[in-house]
Amino acid sequence: MLSQVLEIYDLLDDGKVNGKKVKDFFQKKGKDVEVKKAVGENGFTEFIKIVIPGNNGRLNNGPAPTLGVIGRLGGIGGRPERIGLVSDGDGAISALSIASKLVDMQGKLDNLEGDVIVTTHICPNAPIIPHKPVPFMGAPVDMETMNKYEVDERCEAILSIDTTRGNRIVNFMGFAISPTIKEGWILPPSDDLLRMMEITTGRPPRVLPIATQDITPYKNGFKHINSIMQPSTSTNAPVVGVAITSETIVPGSATGASHETDIDEVARFCIEVAKEYGRRALKFYDEAEFKSLKRKYGEMKHLQEA
Repeated sequence: MLSQVLEIYDLLDDGKVNGKKVKDFFQKKGKDVEVKKAVGENGFTEFIKIVIPGNNGRLNNGPAPTLGVIGRLGGIGGRPERIGLVSDGDGAISALSIASKLVDMQGKLDNLEGDVIVTTHICPNAPIIPHKPVPFMGAPVDMETMNKYEVDERCEAILSIDTTRGNRIVNFMGFAISPTIKEGWILPPSDDLLRMMEITTGRPPRVLPIATQDITPYKNGFKHINSIMQPSTSTNAPVVGVAITSETIVPGSATGASHETDIDEVARFCIEVAKEYGRRALKFYDEAEFKSLKRKYGEMKHLQEA
């Protein structure tokens, strides 16, 4: 997996990188990529979507469920204020590395059972915005636009990867996963995902604390840890955040802060989840308990609204 991470890092660490260069990279592997440009008040970005069909996935009229992998970020660069790839770009590196590995696996006859849909966006000159305790990377487009392009309605479960170093809540190198978020409910962390984290890292699993504000839309004005849980506001599918973390507070706009070995761990975790999820050997939440919760306490979908 590390070789794919290094390739994608080198591809994105470029002030001239754009959707076409990413598309060209995958076309050399024999894989087509969807690129769509979106323009906002602070410039533009290019959204990337890569669909990897599974042997028995929905695209082949099979029963295997579809997993979404979203690389969340404001931008991969903050030029001209910052030169080089910023910490916030790790979500895009992770997502595209996962897609690259899955394409390579298909060439070696290691196809997954279910379809995987990978999405992210490419912006080498995103705005830097004030935030405490450290500045955030902004995005050229608003969160509703990002969800529109990155949250595919075909996904039956979603992993949302985002750099989460600019806080005092999670203070260790590596990554953490969030509890499962579904339809406004903060559900327990999935035992299956915790087990997969143990296997792929060789360490005890780590969980990202999530507050109610974090699963509400950005534009409501409340504090959010970052955008990691924003996909949950635009889908009824279960969403789990995969947070890339550090021991110290690192701004999303900092350069030289990416750790390829951490991205490698995240990518391997997501691929193993995709393998197990596609063959229905892994669950994001307890479906029976979720139904009981809704019967007893009602819907929480209003938390998905601004």
